Amino acid sequence: MAANIRGILLAAGSAKRFGSNKLLHALPPGTPDAGVPVGLAAARHLIGALPDSIAVLRPRAQKLGKLLRDAGCNTVVCKNAGEGMGTSLAAGVRAAADAHGWVVALADMPFLRPETIRVIAKALSEGAAIVAPAYRGERGHPVGFARRFLDELSALHGDQGAKELLARHSDWVTLHNVDDPGVLRDIDRLSDLTR
Repeated sequence: MAANIRGILLAAGSAKRFGSNKLLHALPPGTPDAGVPVGLAAARHLIGALPDSIAVLRPRAQKLGKLLRDAGCNTVVCKNAGEGMGTSLAAGVRAAADAHGWVVALADMPFLRPETIRVIAKALSEGAAIVAPAYRGERGHPVGFARRFLDELSALHGDQGAKELLARHSDWVTLHNVDDPGVLRDIDRLSDLTR
């Protein structure tokens, strides 16, 4: 890939609905990465596609940070992670501000395939402005953003994440159909691991 596309793994959430630190929870038997912590599986898939990836952590997430660094992920701590996903995403983009584009993945989506991440990165390197995968007609994650959105992404705050930005620039969004149900599968509750 010619362009400098960086992966950003958002791993700074509070996991209130899960009841414990879901990113450290092992994936159950019968899943592709059985026994691997949720956040580590998501990081490995991102690094597999984009080796120069960065994970955004909340303060005092030492155990998760060590796991992700040992896997080859750069990490940045977002001091205000409690404000929400927008604040974390802005921290990640600022930490990788030299990139030509970013593929933003969520650490609670461990079933996303590296091939899907590569599709999104390739579309960005070929000039797409905003790109996302779709599975059976439904838009999923990760979402790729071209460098022209650096200022808007860096200014995000609160819990909106990039939703507002996507809505504002909906005419710039390119969807790529993928045969990867993992683009829609996030882990919010313990039961999500076994469904």
